[in-house]
Amino acid sequence: MNKFQKFTGIVAPMDRANVDTDAIIPKQYLKSIKRTGFGPNLFDDWRYLDSGEPGMDNNERRVNPDFVLNKTPYKYAQILLARENFGCGSSREHAVWALTDFGFKVVIATGFADIFFNNSFKSGLLPIVLNSTVVDQLFEELEDHEDYQLSIDLENQLISNSAGAQIPFEVDEFRKHCLLNGLDDIGLTLQHADQIKSFEQQYYQQSPWLK
Repeated sequence: MNKFQKFTGIVAPMDRANVDTDAIIPKQYLKSIKRTGFGPNLFDDWRYLDSGEPGMDNNERRVNPDFVLNKTPYKYAQILLARENFGCGSSREHAVWALTDFGFKVVIATGFADIFFNNSFKSGLLPIVLNSTVVDQLFEELEDHEDYQLSIDLENQLISNSAGAQIPFEVDEFRKHCLLNGLDDIGLTLQHADQIKSFEQQYYQQSPWLK
């Protein structure tokens, strides 16, 4: 997992509540367990006018011109601005993988479904919860600026706009540490590789028949 670094990115609006994981990545794309390759099918049912299946050439599909991520500059967005209960529905890590594979690093919303929220940190996506008043203000600013961008400073837990206004946000210290250092569950375990190896050697010396 890549280390999360301070960045400035384009913000795409997703002005809907209760965006579920089946909308984020439909069920037919869940056969693969690789973390890459899901970006072209992010929000597949909204993004295309025809039905998609694994293995299809998306360049030959009919694109929905009204969907936000098919428009410039939002097709290059790294920050998604959403409403309450984002990522609800069935549990699937693929939803987070599709967002990160598209290029998103941050999702800002008034609330997230618990499983999606937890999965996000494990795959390097930062979910930021802000109150509805602040989110409303961000949507208004985004509507007034065609190329709206925000800067995300995880270390100092600040969101900044081009005018210099800053919005603080909360994040669990342990999860913050993991994102800043690029540590997923495997990475955390490998930090103790020497101790694990030492334990295995001692264990097999005591119980050689288990080798």
